[in-house]
Amino acid sequence: MHDIINHTKTLIFRKQKDILSSVIILSSMMVLSRFLGLVRNRTFATFFSKEELDLLIAAYRLPDFVFEVLVTGALSSAFIPIFIQYKKNPKELSVKISSIVNLLTLMLFVFMLLSFIFADVIIRIITPGFTPSQIKEVTYIARIYLISQMPFFVFGNILSGIAQANRIFMLTALAPLIYTIGVIGGTVFLSHSFWLYGPVIGTVAGAFLFFFIQLPILHIAHFHYSPFVFERKVLREFFTLFLPRTFSVLTSQIEQTIDLSLATLVGAGSVTVVNFAQRLQLFPVAFVGMAFGQASLPYISSLYKDHNIDAIRKLFVDSILQLVYLSVPLGIFFIFARTPIVRIAYGGRMFDWEATVLTASTLSYFGLSIPFHSIFYFVTRAFYAAHDTKTPLYINLFSIFVNVLLSVLFIIFLHMPVWSLGISFSFAITLNVILQLAAYYRKVEGFHLTKLIHHSIKIYLAGFLAALPSYTALKVFDELLIDTSRSINVFLLLLCVFIIYGIGYLFFSWLFNIEEVYILGKLLRKIKILRRQVEEPVTQAS
Repeated sequence: MHDIINHTKTLIFRKQKDILSSVIILSSMMVLSRFLGLVRNRTFATFFSKEELDLLIAAYRLPDFVFEVLVTGALSSAFIPIFIQYKKNPKELSVKISSIVNLLTLMLFVFMLLSFIFADVIIRIITPGFTPSQIKEVTYIARIYLISQMPFFVFGNILSGIAQANRIFMLTALAPLIYTIGVIGGTVFLSHSFWLYGPVIGTVAGAFLFFFIQLPILHIAHFHYSPFVFERKVLREFFTLFLPRTFSVLTSQIEQTIDLSLATLVGAGSVTVVNFAQRLQLFPVAFVGMAFGQASLPYISSLYKDHNIDAIRKLFVDSILQLVYLSVPLGIFFIFARTPIVRIAYGGRMFDWEATVLTASTLSYFGLSIPFHSIFYFVTRAFYAAHDTKTPLYINLFSIFVNVLLSVLFIIFLHMPVWSLGISFSFAITLNVILQLAAYYRKVEGFHLTKLIHHSIKIYLAGFLAALPSYTALKVFDELLIDTSRSINVFLLLLCVFIIYGIGYLFFSWLFNIEEVYILGKLLRKIKILRRQVEEPVTQAS
């Protein structure tokens, strides 16, 4: 038993040595997290109607706005690079990181207090299509989130930042799983008695566990927290990196809030439809793009620290092509298999056929953005690694303006359905990535652009050709061979079509001599190594 505990601790706190092994861990855990997220949403669709879920989703907009502005920008653009910069000197590191943590804590409570006081006014503004009784309910739930969930989530993510700076990814990847399990548990066991407040209670409990299980990171990382420390030099450095990214996150959150407001004007249930479609679109993006971007930041930061520009150019192009190779087939699959995907994800008893069809249509338009959305996270962090947060900020501001402009045009002036929000998002994120690639090309004084374009075209062609027989098989199986009135049969249909599509994609990859196909071999070898690490405690115990 002692050996099992020791080896388990070694596995959880092991420092990763390269991007690919880090990506495998993060991708695996993100897939599990997103899968649990789908289970959570299907649970929501089982216990609540789409009109009731509108209230729950709208209530989370205000606390999520505060969290994203306060923490997301700080961690990726400032906290992790500064931690890496000073981690060779533990004493200096503790002072500087404590100063940042103390500042974030002070900002947290100021934002919490202001948001709590003015919650009623804010909710009334961002949900113009809701009735007074709906606004009252949303405001009450939002205030619970602010004072109960927010502190645990902020401090838990600070611990995650410390772990990522030390290339410890396993524990930080496990924490979101525990959080989601808490939400699911609250929904299943408390909704009958407490209605929408069942998942609210589960969310607060999950946030506490998210923070609590990451506390050992403070010991493993040799970081000693000191309260009431505010070193001016590091805080100036922090703000230099933090503020541009914060403005970028702020505008992004304003964009999402405007989308929420527009969805409330379209009709009842539209908030849920957009939210569910976006979460499905984020499933492959998290599996590929978010994991890759999150894992790459420490490595690219180290290359910039060593001024190894040639290695950065090669890593940049190779990484993007690997992202394209993995994300393009997923994006195409989510487009042509949209309806059975929605049925599997949200086929609860309270989610009717009208909601299913509308969500599927919305998903297909969001699906267009999956490859570029996956690349977005890596390219943005490549700028952060170079301590350049201004360039992504300016580009994000412009693309967000384009998204908002198109969304308002589609909903307010052209009176288009809610799926038009997917069109505006996909166009804006594609434009964003193209502009960031052009800016990074100038920043590193060129990279292998011809290779990037040529290989990407071949990958898109392979994905499109593989989709033709797969879509035909989907229609034949659905109408002639498989009774899709039951969820298990819908799952079997998706599985069969996905296997056909995967085989076709690999065949055309081989036919077109797409060299990125060999990343699958590297992934399998890494997975075998990690699997042996996981199985080692059990084997030794036996």
